[in-house]
Amino acid sequence: MSSISIIGTGTMARTIGTLAIAASNSLEVIGRDQDKAAALAKALGDGATTGKWGAVPAGDIVIMALLYANVVPVVAEYGDALAGKVIVDISNPFNPAADGLAYREVTSIAQEAAKVAPPGASVVKAFNTVFSHVLEKGRPDVFIAADDAWAKATVQEFVASLGLRPLDVGGLDMAHWLEGAGLLTMGLARNGVGHWEFALSVAEFSG
Repeated sequence: MSSISIIGTGTMARTIGTLAIAASNSLEVIGRDQDKAAALAKALGDGATTGKWGAVPAGDIVIMALLYANVVPVVAEYGDALAGKVIVDISNPFNPAADGLAYREVTSIAQEAAKVAPPGASVVKAFNTVFSHVLEKGRPDVFIAADDAWAKATVQEFVASLGLRPLDVGGLDMAHWLEGAGLLTMGLARNGVGHWEFALSVAEFSG
């Protein structure tokens, strides 16, 4: 069982929170709007609690279920309150048309978050290649990038507890390519697949 705090009250917060509770993980919901956070915690039930914005999160794993533009500012705002925590960035930095990334550099939101994270905190990229409705009803692969082996293993254990398959793609620099893979899913949904009921996965072959 993992101890999880989710910062955010949107669709992905609800979906991951639902899976976390179903798998007997402890869960805290945090939002700038305390009423929204409390309402989501109540809806999730089974002991889900509400945290105070800016206070030290109760969870060892802190999931940033935020729009990409808010991730780095919130990590910076929390500062030392995130010391020793595993910070999970699930965002996709798409441009307004969702046909390109929102930045030109070879970086990622996860890497930028790591730059402002306090000492002892570790940033992990995960969940960004899965649509929320697929995560809700399917069992997709979850690709994970991180530099810290312990933090990566901690998130892998949490992902596995949800009945999903965690797949390690390498260090945090690979988060840039995971964000590109998020863009790839959008292109497939609009073109080759033609619908939104799918997820990227790995098929293994032998012989």
